[in-house]
Amino acid sequence: MKKTVLIVDDDMDYLFQMKIKVEQFGFETITADGQKEAEMIIETTRPDLAILDLMMENDDSGFILAYKIKRKYPDVPIIIATAVTAETGMTFDINSDENKQWIKADLFLDKGIRADQLLKEINKLLKI
Repeated sequence: MKKTVLIVDDDMDYLFQMKIKVEQFGFETITADGQKEAEMIIETTRPDLAILDLMMENDDSGFILAYKIKRKYPDVPIIIATAVTAETGMTFDINSDENKQWIKADLFLDKGIRADQLLKEINKLLKI
């Protein structure tokens, strides 16, 4: 059975491109254009992996959503794909103990990641 990837982003062009990319890798996709819609999806659906934008309705939408997904499905790997570093210069070290308390992502990726790199990271997180 195909693995399902939840993709959440408020940039419709990016969401569409990411959906196409992930489907070309051989995965099923479910998409949402924001935190609220994604929260409704995870009520009834457990994805095998989630790729979340960081800044959607709020600057921390991706963090909040990651937290909610992990609370409901602790073993679902989460990638936060963001342009925040390019836009603000802010970086997040998800390996520091302090940040692990509140950042529930397994991986941070900068938007614009190459397809081969993305596939490698997804496969690593899904242990394929």
